[in-house]
Formats: sequence, C-alpha cells, structure tokens
Amino acid sequence: MRTLAVLPVKAFSDSKQRLADELSVGPRRALSEAMFSDVLIALRRARSVDSILVISSEHIAQRIAGGHGASVLEDRGVGHSEAARIGVAHALESGFERALLVPGDCPLLAPNEVDELIAHPVAARSALIVPDRHRTGTNALLLTPPDALTPTFGPGSCLRHQQVAAGQGAHAELVDVPTLALDVDTPDDLAALRHTLEHTRGGAAHTRGMLNQLTRSRA
Repeated sequence: MRTLAVLPVKAFSDSKQRLADELSVGPRRALSEAMFSDVLIALRRARSVDSILVISSEHIAQRIAGGHGASVLEDRGVGHSEAARIGVAHALESGFERALLVPGDCPLLAPNEVDELIAHPVAARSALIVPDRHRTGTNALLLTPPDALTPTFGPGSCLRHQQVAAGQGAHAELVDVPTLALDVDTPDDLAALRHTLEHTRGGAAHTRGMLNQLTRSRA
C-alpha cells in the first residue's frame, strides 16, 4: 500500500510560545526550523514512505520542503487538526491507501522506526495511534485508509482518537514509537530533549547543531 506522510507546520515565528521563558523569539524560531528539518529528513529516509506532503503557510518551511522533494499545500491557519485533514483529503484525491500524520517537533524521529510502524499489521480500516511520552497526546497517526478517522489533535487526543475511531468504524491500536514519544512544547520537554541528545550519538543533526550553538553563545 502506498503511504503519504503528512507533516503540518505552523509559522515558525508563532511556534513554541510555551518556551518563551527559556528562549527568546529568534532561538525559538531557529529551534522550530531545525526540528522540522530533522523530521523531514527522517521521513525522506524511511523506505516505506512513498511521498511527503507539508501543510504550511510558512515560506521557509515550504522552501525547505521543496529542497527535500516534498510537496507543499497552504495551511488555512486554523490549527493542527485542520491542517491534518487537508493532508488526508489530498491523500485520498491522490490515490494513497494510507496516510501517516506526524508533527514537526519530534526531532529524534528515526527512519527505521517509521518503517517499523508502517509495517505493523493492520485491519482493513484501522488507526494506529502513537502516544506521546505522557500517553495523553497523539504524536502520530497511521490511517488505513487515509480517512479511517477524523484527526482531532490537542490535549487528551490519545483517548479521543480511540473514541473517534470506534465511532467511525475503525480498529484503533496504540503503538509505541520511542523516537516519536518526545515532542517539544514545554521547558520540561526541552530539558528532556537536551538530556537525550547529550546521551546519544547520531540523529537530529539540525537540532543538535542549533542547541549546541545556543549553548556556546551563552558560555
């Protein structure tokens, strides 16, 4: 089955507002751009992803996406869930059998774990739900077919997606993907990311470089 990866990205200048006490506007924008680049590269390197679609009105994100061979559609600016639905509609119109919805702030994402998720056995109509590290939010959805459920991201979305799947006749299953567990929204998330990068080698090259540069500038 052909799989379209859908990557919604909000304007970098508006992202990561909850990190305002940790980072000023410039570093927050640079961090958002670096994380998006790392997620995009991981998806491009995943063998099971047939095509990548970025949903964004951010011109820098559009340019980065084009440089990596991804398609781009404009975001209507009404939130992550609506952007994901734009991607689902495009997947259906383009004949993809599956849609993988992923966020742009999980820079640790590993291509082999993307392939393992896509290889996971599924029912004819299914939703694989990847929880965040707190097991309350949703950090990815693998939908077979792309309209198996209506995406509804945000606080409490892990349980909500299970309920929506049941209501829409899709088999829902929680699947842990270690490198998709950590999305960066809060100071605690940023601290967890720094700790992980300090104790691992390889991956998240853009995010590593950006955070290292920030550390050096503060020294």
